[in-house]
Amino acid sequence: MDTRRRERSNELSLDWLNFFLADVRDGLGPYLAIYLLAVHNWEPASIGLVMTLAGVAALLMQTPAGALIDRTSAKRAVVVVAALLVTGSCLLLPWVTSFGLVALTQTVSAIAGSVFAPAIAAISLGITGPRAFTRRTGRNETFNHAGNACAALLAGGFAYLFGPVVVFYLMAVMALGSVIAVSLVSAKAIDHEVARGFASTPAGGHAHPSGVRVLLANRPLLLFAVCCSLFHLANAAMLPLVSQKLSQVNLQLATPLTSACIVAAQLVMVPMALLVGVKADLWGRKPLLLAGFLILPLRGLLYVVSDDPYWLVAVQLLDGIGAGIFGALFPVVVKDLTQGTGRFNVSLGALSAVFGLGAALSPGVAGLVVQAAGYDAAFVTLAAIAGAAFFLLWLAMPETRNSSGDKIDTSELAITPHGRQLIMPRRVLHSPE
Repeated sequence: MDTRRRERSNELSLDWLNFFLADVRDGLGPYLAIYLLAVHNWEPASIGLVMTLAGVAALLMQTPAGALIDRTSAKRAVVVVAALLVTGSCLLLPWVTSFGLVALTQTVSAIAGSVFAPAIAAISLGITGPRAFTRRTGRNETFNHAGNACAALLAGGFAYLFGPVVVFYLMAVMALGSVIAVSLVSAKAIDHEVARGFASTPAGGHAHPSGVRVLLANRPLLLFAVCCSLFHLANAAMLPLVSQKLSQVNLQLATPLTSACIVAAQLVMVPMALLVGVKADLWGRKPLLLAGFLILPLRGLLYVVSDDPYWLVAVQLLDGIGAGIFGALFPVVVKDLTQGTGRFNVSLGALSAVFGLGAALSPGVAGLVVQAAGYDAAFVTLAAIAGAAFFLLWLAMPETRNSSGDKIDTSELAITPHGRQLIMPRRVLHSPE
């Protein structure tokens, strides 16, 4: 009974951790764009540049952050320190106005936030093990999206009453809530070897981590990285562009309507994440990924149809399908392709850096297109990039689910050039697809 109670307590703590970190992980995003545009009258290109600089700083830290999570057994403490840094950055932002200081606060926040995704994935994998990881990831994303929806509702209401600056204080409160939640996760429940993607040896121990060359030779992993990068290059700028269009139509309603866009998408993401958690082991990863990737180019083209605020909010519902599926499947696919290597979190960080590059470049590229040819041209450009990501995924990416239901074959041991014994699933190195 005590064991079951502890397991239940850890599950609930992970739920609340994902709920409170939701707003913190995703950053200020469109709210920052509205704040800088409405309060400080910044040009779209300058707004895009600040967001790009923060994104570049974050992507440079993704791989080191993953490596840190792989190595450390103080995963909860890392989350606490990062959350406090984000809190400080949010509380400082309303008091600074210059380009340099705004960029600095966002850069610090982005660097700190780079540890959240690998830390949550590692803690989840270390508690559940690989067999239950898909379902746990679906649950993580469900609470993540619920937290985003709740935060967006609060942000919209408070911003309407008190102005856009209130969003920064709300984000700081969410970050502090995540500190409390992660402290309630039992440190003893986390198997730090399993958390980094090791498979157990027949003798019951763990293998040594593989070399980086094994990951670089993993063709499906590299293809997935390219697909993710293109997806985020197309996706990251869409909502900030929509928020800028809304601010031109009605400045007072810009933040509340942006919140409505976020809430609409997050409400759709909740069932999508649940669907992935329940069905990805049965249906496979690729069919669900293709559905998520197909939605993005359609969404970009539909934004061009009308400037009506309610139409823009309605189209944003489609983001819930694409982003909901992708967010839940991303760590699962990385786990599939790296299970047994002991490099799960560093791989997760490396792929996050690759698609983070796309996300960081997206606002800057979109801002330049807006200034040169207008908002409609920017949406069409992003839709074309999203279409390229879909076709690459469809034609080149194999299914990553093992036919045995995600059970890893540990019957074969490989010997590294340094004489270290390493367990490698066949599908990691030689995918038959």
